[in-house]
Amino acid sequence: MILAKKVRLLPTPEQQHQLWKSVGTARWAYNWTLSRQRENYEKSGKFLFDGELRKELTVLKQTEEYFWLYEVSNNVVKQAVKDACDAFKRFFKKQASFPQFKSKRKSKPAFYNDNVKLKIKDDLVLIEKVGWVETVESLPMNTNYTQPRVSFDGKYWYLSVGFEERLTKVELTNVVLGIDVGVKEFAVRSDGIKHENINKTKTVRKTKKRLGRLQRSVSRKYQNNKEGSRFVKTSNIIKQEKQIRLLHRKLANIRNNQIHQVTNSIVKTKPLKVVIENLNVSGMMKNKHLSKAIAEQKLHDFKVKLFYKCEKYGIELVEADRWYPSSKLCSRCGALKKNLKLSERTYNCSCGLRIDRDLNASINLANYGLQLAI
Repeated sequence: MILAKKVRLLPTPEQQHQLWKSVGTARWAYNWTLSRQRENYEKSGKFLFDGELRKELTVLKQTEEYFWLYEVSNNVVKQAVKDACDAFKRFFKKQASFPQFKSKRKSKPAFYNDNVKLKIKDDLVLIEKVGWVETVESLPMNTNYTQPRVSFDGKYWYLSVGFEERLTKVELTNVVLGIDVGVKEFAVRSDGIKHENINKTKTVRKTKKRLGRLQRSVSRKYQNNKEGSRFVKTSNIIKQEKQIRLLHRKLANIRNNQIHQVTNSIVKTKPLKVVIENLNVSGMMKNKHLSKAIAEQKLHDFKVKLFYKCEKYGIELVEADRWYPSSKLCSRCGALKKNLKLSERTYNCSCGLRIDRDLNASINLANYGLQLAI
């Protein structure tokens, strides 16, 4: 299977300048492609293939106005065009929403590096048009790399690559593990183990409170320094915006670490099968009272990480049918409680069962997996 490896880069100031050039060029090429695709679709109702657009760019590069495109690797532009075309294809296949232009302020700074021209030597990596860049740790040697991407997370530069790794053969138990995810608890397992919602911890709450104060402070500074219809960015605003970026980075890392810990804990029990819910997250996000809490849980990211870790160890991952009433079924007698409210955190059944609502749902999910095996 293909696994990803992410290593931190230690570029010199000159190399950082070249990295930022590549980021800006990749963003420009992506936006240029979207603009051409929209324009062409409105006129003819047809889709332009990435090969045609790359030929157009080759002609543009010969002009004086776009000669600056030669300052970065040609593969950066080619892949940005392909990424934008792929975004359009996913939209037409109804797999994603309509692609949006990438803004300089909000989009993630990243670009593609050609895997053929990527060279590894000890704790050094060769990035085209940037040179040999030092890394914090070495990458695996004697392997074929796929989709190398260089990115900036607000503080450090990273290189992410995919490489082939053999599946690990693990002796599994005969346990079927059901997992119910939610807002009160991040995950409740059918074996009785609960994983807390990291967003309710003191560390995250204090960080979010500080983030809110800084955002309000920056907003006031923008208003105080407004000149007509133009907002002036002072040195203090730049300083505070950097602090805001670092706090967003900290919160993202905390949540990402939580997901890795939970998924590792699940696969280390070596169950035969893991059963999770097929949640309609986009539909749940329409609830204005719960949308923020659901977004902070990163449920899709949890499913993606759990999927590849289960595949790595040979564990079968099952998604229960979206309409399977795991929360409303009694895990003892199978009775269906149609009028179960979201505020009822304890499931009470006429058969005498009194159990935590989420634990009951996870046991039902485990039973769902057992029924499939029959």
